Amino acid sequence: MLNEEIIRKAPKVELHEHLDGSVRPSTVIELAREKGMALPSQDPEELAAWFSRGSEEKSLSLYLKSFEITTALMQDKESLRRIAREEVEDLAKDGVVYAEIRFAPILHTKEGLTMDEVVTAVLEGMQEGRRETGMQFGLILSAMRDQSPEISLRTAELAVAYSERGVVGFDLAGDEAGNPPKKHIKAFEFIRAQNFNITIHAGEAFGLESIWQAIQICGAHRIGHGTHLTDDMTIKDGKITKMGSLAHFVLDKRIPLEMCLTSNVGTGAAESYAEHPFPLFFRNHFRVFLSTDNRLMSGTSLTKEFMIATKEYDLDIRDMEKITINAMKSAFIHHEKRLHIIYDVIKKGYADLREEYGLS
Repeated sequence: MLNEEIIRKAPKVELHEHLDGSVRPSTVIELAREKGMALPSQDPEELAAWFSRGSEEKSLSLYLKSFEITTALMQDKESLRRIAREEVEDLAKDGVVYAEIRFAPILHTKEGLTMDEVVTAVLEGMQEGRRETGMQFGLILSAMRDQSPEISLRTAELAVAYSERGVVGFDLAGDEAGNPPKKHIKAFEFIRAQNFNITIHAGEAFGLESIWQAIQICGAHRIGHGTHLTDDMTIKDGKITKMGSLAHFVLDKRIPLEMCLTSNVGTGAAESYAEHPFPLFFRNHFRVFLSTDNRLMSGTSLTKEFMIATKEYDLDIRDMEKITINAMKSAFIHHEKRLHIIYDVIKKGYADLREEYGLS
């Protein structure tokens, strides 16, 4: 039986977490005090509850509004460095051995920083965290669907320019409705021509067309969320009886789906944990894994996500190891580095856990 202690100790891989959605409440309070910004509470626990109220109330507008505070506090180099360093520290404390963190540099240029300065500060902070914890990381630069294609192209060019310093991929995030990924096709064409990595938020708040465009038009190597892929399936008594061409393509080509249980339930992408498609995808051999999305806004951690999955979907230690290896196989670092973490860190860590706790 998996419990919180075992899950926290287990090696984990985080591939879908937003920097501005995972700030420590105590850090928010300190930075807001320095900037003279009013907050709903000066108590870290009360403030954490305030940030996660959108998720608790299943209000997407409240969920998204909370980012106005965190991004406002992330407009100078030192704040960016600190928050990035603390994120690595927090992930390592939660048993994460490799993480890919994403953020949109353009959102942090409102007080005069250039996008280059923003990326440099975040990388410096994450490197400080790595030196302190030993946790490996990659940084993903996000473009926003509702911004101009020119900004997306600049972000893509920046991602490739920093590929030797820790940036491992390019992402498209934001409201799917009315903002199709093909609008940003120049950015994706540039990334593909540079043999670089693409992940796209798709099929979270919109249907199959969003996922299809992300994969077939924009060339996504991973899909963020993808809960609406079930729209291309016939499901009876909890089992897939028929799949359309897109679902088959995702399964056959092993396109990874970055699944975020608490976030999806909190934003309405899934009605409940019981109705979330993760167990359906996992039991039918899609390459899925668990992520947090926004630890602050969803009031979660990767340990909590696995605890939810263990309770709701009856996962065992073998399932948890497979999900973690699914994630590491899907990481945007080079093949030999992925193999090193899989065999020397993840598999060894699970073998040690089995021996320590007498797990079969």
